[in-house]
Amino acid sequence: MTEHKKHKVVVEEKEEPEVQAETKESAVSEADPAAEIASLRGDLESLQVKSQEYLDGWQRERAEFTNYRRRVDKEREQAYQNAVGVIVRRYLEVLDDLERALKNPPADGDGAAWAGGIDLIYRKLLAALESEGVQQMEAEGQFFDPTRHEAISQEPSREHESGQIIEVVKNGYVISDRVLRPALVRVAQ
Repeated sequence: MTEHKKHKVVVEEKEEPEVQAETKESAVSEADPAAEIASLRGDLESLQVKSQEYLDGWQRERAEFTNYRRRVDKEREQAYQNAVGVIVRRYLEVLDDLERALKNPPADGDGAAWAGGIDLIYRKLLAALESEGVQQMEAEGQFFDPTRHEAISQEPSREHESGQIIEVVKNGYVISDRVLRPALVRVAQ
C-alpha cells in the first residue's frame, strides 16, 4: 500500500507544473489584455500587408495576361491579313487583265456574248475580293498621296490643279486601311 501512495504523489507532482503554466498564462492574459490586443493588431496588420501584396501581384499578373491575349489576337489578325494580302495580290493581276479586256468589248455577234461572259467573271472576282475586305481605291480627281499612289508621269493640265490625279492607269487596292497595291496614276503639274 505504501508504494501505491507514493505513486499517486509522484503523479500529482507531475501534473502540477502544467497546471502552473496554464495559470501563469491566464494570469498574464488577465493581467495585460492590452498587450495581447496590441500583439494581435500587429499580426493583423502584417497579414493585411501580405494580403495586399498578394492582391497586387494577382492583379498585375491578370493585367499582363490580358495584354498578352490582346497581343496574340492582334498578331493572329495581322498574320491572317498578311496571308490574304499575298494571295489577293496574285488575283489583282487577273483582275487587271479582265478590266483591259472589257475596255474595248466587241459590239456585235459572238464577241458581244463573249464580252458579257467576261464581264460576269470580272464582277464575280471583284465580289469575292470585296468579301475578303479588299476595296478598290478611288484615286481619279484626288490629290496625289505617295503612300497610296505611284506616279508614272506628270503632265500639264488646264482642267486639274497641280498635284491632282488626271488619270488612273492601274487601280490600287486596300485591305483594312493597308495598301495592297498603290494605284498607278498620271498627275497634273
